[in-house]
Amino acid sequence: MQDYSSLSPAELRTKFRTGELVLPTAGLCPGYIQGNLVILHRRYGEDFLQFMKQNPKPCPILEVFDQGSPISHKMAEGADITTDIPLYRIYRNGVFEEEVKDVSGYWNEDMVGFLIGCSLTFESRLVEAGIPLKHYEENKRVPMFDTNIACKPSKLFHGNYVVSMRPVKKELVDLAVKITEPMDYAHGAPVQIGDPDAIGIKDVLHPDYGDPLDIGPDEVPVFWACGVTPQNVATQAKPDLLISHSPGYMLISDIDSSKL
Repeated sequence: MQDYSSLSPAELRTKFRTGELVLPTAGLCPGYIQGNLVILHRRYGEDFLQFMKQNPKPCPILEVFDQGSPISHKMAEGADITTDIPLYRIYRNGVFEEEVKDVSGYWNEDMVGFLIGCSLTFESRLVEAGIPLKHYEENKRVPMFDTNIACKPSKLFHGNYVVSMRPVKKELVDLAVKITEPMDYAHGAPVQIGDPDAIGIKDVLHPDYGDPLDIGPDEVPVFWACGVTPQNVATQAKPDLLISHSPGYMLISDIDSSKL
C-alpha cells in the first residue's frame, strides 16, 4: 500500500475530489478530526438537527451547512462536502441505492448538510499510548454493528445506535477508556465493553458495516458509539433522499484534535 503519511488534510481532500484516490481514511492524517456526513433536503433539516442534539453520543455535531452552500468554513476552510470525501452513499426512501465518488450533482440551495464526529479521530491517541489497532495492522476498515441501544427520537427520526468495535488487550482497556472519555467530539468513552450480546450483537465476527476482525484470547471487544448511526436511522425514517459518507470513508478536517 502506498504511503500517504506526508500528505496534509487539504492535499488528501484534493486527491479525493479529483477521484485520483479512493480509500478508507483510518490512519490518514493522525490527530486530525474526521467527520461523518449526512445531507438531506431542507424540510428535514430542523428535525434532524434536533435528533442530533438529543443524541450527542452517536451524533456529535461538528458543522452544520444550512446556508445553501456545501463549502466548509469551520472544520476545513474551503472544503466541499459533496466532493472531498472518498466515497458516498445514496439512500432513497430509506433504501441504500448506490455508492459514488461525487455527489455535487445532488446538491442545491434547498439541501442541508451535517458533519458528525467520528471515532477514527481518537485512534491516533490510542496508538500513541501503545494500544495496537488490529484494523491498522490488517489494513481493514473498523467493524461496525447495529445495536439495540435506542436513540431518543425526534419526530421523523428514530432508531438505534450503530457502534464501532476495536479489540483491545485486556490490560489496556482502562487506558483506552481514559483516553477517549474526554473526546466528546469523537463519541467519547465506550458504550459497552466485553459483552456484545448485551447490546444486541449476536455475532461479533460478522459486522454490519466495515470489515471483520478476530478477537484474540488476550483481547476484549470494546464498542464506541458510531457516526454511521444516521444511516441506520434513515432506513427507518425513510426521507426521500439521504446522502452520507460510505462507512470508513470520512471527511478529513484541518482541525488537529491534539490542540483541543
